[in-house]
Amino acid sequence: MLLSININNYTLVEALEIEFSGGTTAITGETGAGKSLVLDALGMALGDRADSGTIRQGKDRAQITATFDIATIEEAVQWLDDQDFAGDELSGDKQCILRRIYTVEGRSRGYINGQPCTMQQLQQLGDMLVDLHGQHEHQSLLRRHTHRKLLDEFANSADLAAEVESHFKRWNSTYKTLANLSERSEELQARRDLLQFQVQELKQVNVEPTTLQNLEDEQQTLANAEQILQDSHSLLAICDQAEDFNLRDGLNRALSTLASLKHKPAALGEAEQLLQGGLIQVEEAIRAVEQHIDRFEADPQRLQQVEDELGVIFQLARKHRVNAQDLADRLASLEAELRDLMEGDHNLDKLQQQVDQLAAEYQESANRLSQVRHKNAKLMSAEINRQLQMLSMEGAELLVQLTALDKDDYKSYGLEEVELVIATNPGQPHKPLAKIASGGELSRVSLAIQVVAAANTSIPTLVFDEVDVGIGGSTADIVGQLLKQLGDRGQVISVTHQPQVAAHAHHHYQASKTLEYNSAQSTMTSLDTQQRVEELARMLGGAKITQQTISHASELLALASN
Repeated sequence: MLLSININNYTLVEALEIEFSGGTTAITGETGAGKSLVLDALGMALGDRADSGTIRQGKDRAQITATFDIATIEEAVQWLDDQDFAGDELSGDKQCILRRIYTVEGRSRGYINGQPCTMQQLQQLGDMLVDLHGQHEHQSLLRRHTHRKLLDEFANSADLAAEVESHFKRWNSTYKTLANLSERSEELQARRDLLQFQVQELKQVNVEPTTLQNLEDEQQTLANAEQILQDSHSLLAICDQAEDFNLRDGLNRALSTLASLKHKPAALGEAEQLLQGGLIQVEEAIRAVEQHIDRFEADPQRLQQVEDELGVIFQLARKHRVNAQDLADRLASLEAELRDLMEGDHNLDKLQQQVDQLAAEYQESANRLSQVRHKNAKLMSAEINRQLQMLSMEGAELLVQLTALDKDDYKSYGLEEVELVIATNPGQPHKPLAKIASGGELSRVSLAIQVVAAANTSIPTLVFDEVDVGIGGSTADIVGQLLKQLGDRGQVISVTHQPQVAAHAHHHYQASKTLEYNSAQSTMTSLDTQQRVEELARMLGGAKITQQTISHASELLALASN
């Protein structure tokens, strides 16, 4: 419910605060500027396009703040929580504050509970809080999805519609996955063939890192075979075969000298033991070198074979754009992808079964929703048309039109389009509400629909802009009664020219404009009972108020209060 609007530097206003209560509030006045001030400012707070021309002359910015009580609006509370706008304002009295600031340079900023937001977010939240009806572009009745919502609320089928949407989302997600896989079947087959070839090619070569290291070591040995043999013979000569001096003969002579010593000191005895151990190690080394020379030979054919194997490995590494040491990991990755693709045909069959099952579930719930909609569309049309007759639209006929979609054209909202169409005069074809030429007629149609739908609507505040255009007398009185009836169930704000309408309001504001020197100022005044009588008298009699118009106004207010 709208609690208050604070307006700063907007059109003819420097600073203005308007507080609202529940029920029906009438806004009247001599000038249209003051009355439209409230509705235009409210629309601005709800995310309408900013117009820098509405900033008060001499000021560089305008600011509008609207405060709402959302304690009973579960949809709005949930939205704020989902969007992370549930600030401190929601703890306790559950108030929500919308603020809009825009400048003469064209910059615009919006805030929800003190946090920056986009204009789209303001509009989304505003659609849950306020429904504006009147001669301006913010008219929910011109949106087709509103028609579906009104019918589903009238038929108490909102939960069933939500169930249909849930089934659609599950079906649609699975269907898209299946379609994507099916469309890519040839591509996937080509990929599978390529993977099979690549895996087989890698398996023909041992690409383990240890194998690569062993081949590289062997290649180095074979490539340097002659040098290795030459060095081995030189080593053997140093250890055993050199005639002038070699390690074995030198050690033997040293041991012979030590053996011939008499009365050897302990240190020389220890040296003798070490030399004996060294001789043993040298002899083992000589045998190892001799065995190596006996077994080792240059093998050009084996060298070529090893180099060919290494060439294949490095060629595969370049082909797969990895290091040769990573070929084993590449093989494992390709094998895993191939396994997934090999299971693809099975996945397609399984997905198709899921799609069929989900489609059946969607059809079942959507068919139930269609039956409820068709049953209640006629009832809703009849009730709205009864209201239109009361609102001096005797020749008008509104239909809740349901148009079936193609058999396989699944939509999140069900199996049919829902649209309100109307013929304003007998014999004319029914047309969409957007084709209605008269804004006043659209306002009265809106009023009739809201009266019918009010018992189930989730929007707590309804705003009507001059819903009484073109009517008067008893019809205006009926409009006032209907607005009051709506106000008993929620909150209604109505800008009106008709005293019969204003008299039925629970609260009454008067809009006025005063001129001072070269400037103008708009104000909004909350009227008490006596002031209401005077304002109604002005509306009845014009500029000159007589005792008769005062009497008439008092009677009008008394009758409306009963």
